[in-house]
Amino acid sequence: MKELVRQYGLYDFANEHDACGVGLVADLNNQPNHKIVNLGITLLKNLMHRGAAGCDPETGDGAGLLFGMPDEFFRHELRGMLPEKGKYAVGMVFGGKDHEKEIASIIEAEGGKVITWRNVPVNPGAIGKVARESMPLIRQIFIDGSSLAAEDKPAGNFERRLFVMRRLLEKNVPETYFCSLSSRSIVYKGLLLASQIEKFYLDLDNEKFKSALALVHQRYSTNTFPTWELAHPFRYLAHNGEINTLRGNLNALRSREPSFASRLFSPEDLKKILPLVRPGQSDSASLDNMFELLTSAGRSMAHAMLMLIPQPWGVKYHLGRDVRGFFEYNSALMEPWDGPAAVGFSDGVNAGAVLDRNGLRPARYTLTEDNLFVLGSETGVIDIDPGKVVLRGRLRPGEMIFCDLEKHRLLCDNEITKEVARQLPFRRWCEENKLYLNGVFDAVKAAGKRENASEMRRLFAYSAEDIDLLIKPMAQNGQEPVGSMGNDAALAVLSEKPQLLFNYFKQLFAQVTNPPIDPIREELVMSLTTYIGNCGNILEDGEFHARVLKLPRPVLTTAELEKLRNLGNENFRSRELKMAFFGVGGDALKRGLESLAEEARNAVNQGVRIIILSDRDLPRAATPIPSLLAAAAVNRALVDSSRRPESGLIIDSGEVREVMHFALLIGFGVTAVCPYLALETVTELAEKGELGANITPDTAAANYVKAVDKSLLKVMSKMGISTLRSYRSAQLFEALGLNRDVVETYFPGTACRIGGIGLDEIASECTARKNAAEKAVENSNFLPPSGGVYTYRFGGENHLWTPQSLAAFRQAVQRNDPEKYREYADFINRQERHLCTLRGLFELVPAEKPLPLEKVESVESILKRFVSGAMSLGSLSPEAHEAVTVAMNRLGGMSNSGEGGDDP
Repeated sequence: MKELVRQYGLYDFANEHDACGVGLVADLNNQPNHKIVNLGITLLKNLMHRGAAGCDPETGDGAGLLFGMPDEFFRHELRGMLPEKGKYAVGMVFGGKDHEKEIASIIEAEGGKVITWRNVPVNPGAIGKVARESMPLIRQIFIDGSSLAAEDKPAGNFERRLFVMRRLLEKNVPETYFCSLSSRSIVYKGLLLASQIEKFYLDLDNEKFKSALALVHQRYSTNTFPTWELAHPFRYLAHNGEINTLRGNLNALRSREPSFASRLFSPEDLKKILPLVRPGQSDSASLDNMFELLTSAGRSMAHAMLMLIPQPWGVKYHLGRDVRGFFEYNSALMEPWDGPAAVGFSDGVNAGAVLDRNGLRPARYTLTEDNLFVLGSETGVIDIDPGKVVLRGRLRPGEMIFCDLEKHRLLCDNEITKEVARQLPFRRWCEENKLYLNGVFDAVKAAGKRENASEMRRLFAYSAEDIDLLIKPMAQNGQEPVGSMGNDAALAVLSEKPQLLFNYFKQLFAQVTNPPIDPIREELVMSLTTYIGNCGNILEDGEFHARVLKLPRPVLTTAELEKLRNLGNENFRSRELKMAFFGVGGDALKRGLESLAEEARNAVNQGVRIIILSDRDLPRAATPIPSLLAAAAVNRALVDSSRRPESGLIIDSGEVREVMHFALLIGFGVTAVCPYLALETVTELAEKGELGANITPDTAAANYVKAVDKSLLKVMSKMGISTLRSYRSAQLFEALGLNRDVVETYFPGTACRIGGIGLDEIASECTARKNAAEKAVENSNFLPPSGGVYTYRFGGENHLWTPQSLAAFRQAVQRNDPEKYREYADFINRQERHLCTLRGLFELVPAEKPLPLEKVESVESILKRFVSGAMSLGSLSPEAHEAVTVAMNRLGGMSNSGEGGDDP
């Protein structure tokens, strides 16, 4: 079913995101007791308003709890079957009844032994109809790991083997889902409301079920399909928020996986574990997988979480030298998993919580004099006597708090970061391996002019609008020009004019981010820094990770590109490849792309670290390949050949001038962009005095670069993303008007809900632009076309709002003229004549037979369902219930009598 939906439906399971309530309760005395279990359930109930229900008001989006291993309870239930604590593991399993032999075979092959299976006692009557119908068989598997349980390595050898077992089971027995498989923790979760979990899972009511901690979660699945598997907590964490950079994070993971090596995992183990993330998971489940890998590879939980969700560490932050060195080192190692996030995490022994760098999700905590620690998405989740409170607080942006139950301590952010930062000489590694770029990025220098600039602008389809409405204001003011919302111009795929490939993409929006990041007021936490030369193996630390080339911004001038091209450093050699194809048609374009990708692969295999894709100074017979298509093809080729992490990909193109062009290139994997023709145009405008008497070419170029930088921050902020490293390769776009072959070949993973043009049409548009440029030169016509995209122009782009439609609308309003209104309405409603929108492609077909009135649900029926559902959730008081019932009865009476009345 998922595959059918993926191919033919409008929904993509990769869009699973969460906005939820998260909480943690822990006894710092580390005394397992049933009170903590009850407090965890109470905390979960008090977060119920942060969850959601679907069409069945008794079926929630998901709720659950993670506990430390309840050893006493399981010993009581299994009576003498278990080895000592720490030498057995428990798996909480959804399904698997028909695969017991296969599961046992895999476990035994990895050194474990199945002790027994236990059917988890549940009460299906306590949950909703939809949850019951989709409820899996819920069981527990007990594994003897006596031969594996030697705690001789940082994460525990037994836990590491269990991780390998579970990944093998996930691959080979996909019908089975392991909520948890651990010797330290266990997860009870499901498609439940918070109020249902203790009634559904009967184990939780047993006094012998004891834990020193409980990590809880109530899910609100935004625009996604809730399932039993996607309820939280996962094996390590519970997450409130949204990972907006998920696609980019997964793309980066995929490109790194072939480079993985670890002293704690053999190459055979890594083959069993990888690929790490299963397709179709939510953002939170994927983050949990990554966190599990990092901790299993030997890092502490705090270290792993600071890698994934780092604090901002720019020059304006007052940080210790060691802490700054730690974050600088890890910024080159891994991009942040960015987006609004409050994350609680635990391995069943210790626990903690962290807030993202923007702090857009609340996390408040309380510590009592008897060492009870409570954290939740809001204050008051558990009733606590104020006289017993010794500490209250909230996590600030980027902060972490950690409950070290083994040492009976509560660690705050300062102590955590210092301890992690001083484990290894991160600061020294950064200082000793820093590559200094003398004179690069110190000051922006203007580009020179070229003799055939007008011809080049024709070749790359510059219009008068591009120059006057976009480039000129950016060069004058250092700001992207502001326009009103809405765009009534024809979609690129419906346009009669040749279009740049950029115009076939629309940026997606953040599902959960509310409020969005303010790139002006929150500039402190945002960063445009990016790197060239990153190492792919993130499982081990070493000074080699610090040998990177740091770029403070992604927009390069021609002079800066030349300095990067000629660094003189053997570790950062560059090679320029031409973005061009010869001939006409889609086959010629395809050959050009394949040749370009092969050249890039060969260059990287020869030790080249900086690939420059350029369409500058092409031969007359060549046709420029769209820079976005060339970048996507090369990026995909390097990812497939496992050489992407260490390679810098720079675009040197005359096609790029708008902010959206930069965003698209970076979003599909480009490291930096040099818009040489736009910068040359800026120089020309400044020398002609069209930007103002006080604006020199250097100032104009600096303003243009500044405008692009600021606007990139604005574009990132709309997606709730703070760092360019996370935005790169995130593919946060929808293809609108490209066919599936093009998208799956060059832009895999990009949303594409309709079909469209293929390589033949793309090549045709490239050739049309080239022919138009050549014809203009022959006729000595160097004036750019007017454009007509942002404002209506005769002979320009089609628009819904035309002088005729606006005149008819104005006259209809001013004169109260029905005829003019009908003229206006006919123009707007019959969009098939204008072909500007997708709606214009549809025609309404009258129904052969009207729908019988008795098949339409009545208002009374809808109200009854609403009242019934609200009462079942406890969200209507008896007084409110009575008031709605009275209103419903009156409405029913009025509909029967046919009298509307005037009482609202």
